[in-house]
Amino acid sequence: MVGTINNFGQFLGIPLGGYLSDRYGRSTVMAWGSALSTVMGILRSFSPNYYIFVLLGFLDNLFGSAIFGIAFVLALEFVGPSIRVHACTLVPMFNSLGRVLLAYVVKSFHNWRVVERIFYIPALGFLSLSWVLPESVRWLLSREEEEKAIQILRKAAKINKRKLSDASIEKLLQANRKNLLGIDSKAQKFSIGDAFRAFPWRIMNISLCWFTNVFTFLGLSLNLGLLGGNKYDNFMYLSFIEIPGIWLPAVTMNRYGRKASQCGYLFLSGVSIMAMNFCASASNDSLRLILYLLGKMSITASFQVLYIFTSEIFPTNSRSTLGSFCSMIGRFGAMVAPQTPLLAKYYTSAPAILFACSAFLSGSLVLFLPETNNTVLPTTLQDAQKIGQKEINVKPETDTELEIQEKLLTSKA
Repeated sequence: MVGTINNFGQFLGIPLGGYLSDRYGRSTVMAWGSALSTVMGILRSFSPNYYIFVLLGFLDNLFGSAIFGIAFVLALEFVGPSIRVHACTLVPMFNSLGRVLLAYVVKSFHNWRVVERIFYIPALGFLSLSWVLPESVRWLLSREEEEKAIQILRKAAKINKRKLSDASIEKLLQANRKNLLGIDSKAQKFSIGDAFRAFPWRIMNISLCWFTNVFTFLGLSLNLGLLGGNKYDNFMYLSFIEIPGIWLPAVTMNRYGRKASQCGYLFLSGVSIMAMNFCASASNDSLRLILYLLGKMSITASFQVLYIFTSEIFPTNSRSTLGSFCSMIGRFGAMVAPQTPLLAKYYTSAPAILFACSAFLSGSLVLFLPETNNTVLPTTLQDAQKIGQKEINVKPETDTELEIQEKLLTSKA
């Protein structure tokens, strides 16, 4: 029940955080969300009873749930197409390392109050994010805050020892103004309702994929009872196996595309989990563990693809909002997943069958989405609608905003 209520807090907090980050900026919302989440976590360690514990857990997830998604969008918006996948791989890798550390600390300190303080008190350092974390240049330009964007780019150039010429800055500003104005001066001025009317199938399909990924990813972590052995060590194994799962898409996404990678990893996870059901004897414990870990690695890889796929398929001014909405639907999976261990008491294979079937269904449907590989991030509603068409997949010859950022961060002067 604690897990379900915590995930209900995420269900409410993710779309709210996405909307606020589109409106007030990525780094600002990330700093405030991190700080409020930290305060709730510290207070929770002093909970006098179960009800206060549950309430503070709900508020912790309400404030902090959008942090991961915002960090992902921020990383994606700072780099060019050629290193987009690699840059966005670093964010979830540290998340997995944090889960490994969590398992080690909980194994060493069985007092939950001590564990809460070990993790949350150092997190007070997140209060400094407002001063040290730069805002997304792409977001600033979409809000016509050109001076702030140029200041951040000049600072990045100085830190990375790169040369940023006035001509490059002028090209960047011209490309941005052209994007904002276009043929129709209202091209950039669209509401979230317009976006939902423009992409109903896209939003539903990606939302289902989010549900499947969250449901399976969290469900595998919570159903460690399907395996034998020490639960702390098993959780550590599951966290470690996420790391190769995070890096695998860096190899496949650019080569085979987003759709094929998403479908392939979902099917591999489903097959691995289903095959584990046929290894019920005690002599097959090692094989069951290998298949379980393969399923977790595959769903982690699918999750990595999904974050990038979701971020690339929606326009800048609603990217975080729509991405957060899809992630919010995924929270239904997170609310259901903590209940699946109860099913195992009636039918041992029930959780695994549910995970596998949902993976097969979603893996099939993602093939109907447009491919975003080698595309520039769409700025306007019209740009997003054209994704998948040949003309937008070809890298333009002239300098664009994204190309200039890529040169700044990856090329020598």
